[in-house]
Amino acid sequence: MATDEVAAAPAGDDPSAAFSFSIWPPTQRTRDAVVRRLVETLAGDTILCKRYGAVPAADAEPAARAIEAEAFDAAAATGGAAASVEEGIEALQFYSKEVSRRLLDFVKSRSAEAKAEAPPPEEAPAAAEGEAA
Repeated sequence: MATDEVAAAPAGDDPSAAFSFSIWPPTQRTRDAVVRRLVETLAGDTILCKRYGAVPAADAEPAARAIEAEAFDAAAATGGAAASVEEGIEALQFYSKEVSRRLLDFVKSRSAEAKAEAPPPEEAPAAAEGEAA
C-alpha cells in the first residue's frame, strides 16, 4: 500500500488504531506528479519563464527529474524515516521548500549562462562617431 494512503483496520481491532496514515515518504505517484508540474513550470507560459526564459521541452524533463530527485534526497537525509505524522509533515515541508529553491536556482543559473553566452551588445552610435572624428 502507498505510504500516503489511509487504511481502515479490520473490524474488532482497537478503534484508536483504525487508521494508519503516513505522509513521508511520498509515493512514486506523488513524486511523478511533482516532476510533471516542474516540467509545466519550466517549459510553460509562467511568470518564471517570462522572467528567466523558458526551458525547451527536451531539456525540461531531465532538469525536472534532477530537481525533484535532489530535493527528495536532501529531505530524506534530513528527515529520514519519519517516526510520527509531525515529523513526516516537517520532512514534506522541507522537501517542498527544496524543490522550490532548486527550481529557482536552476532557472537563475540557466539565465546567467544564456547572458554570458550572448554576444555583447553593439556599441552606441555616439561612441562610434566619437572614434571616427
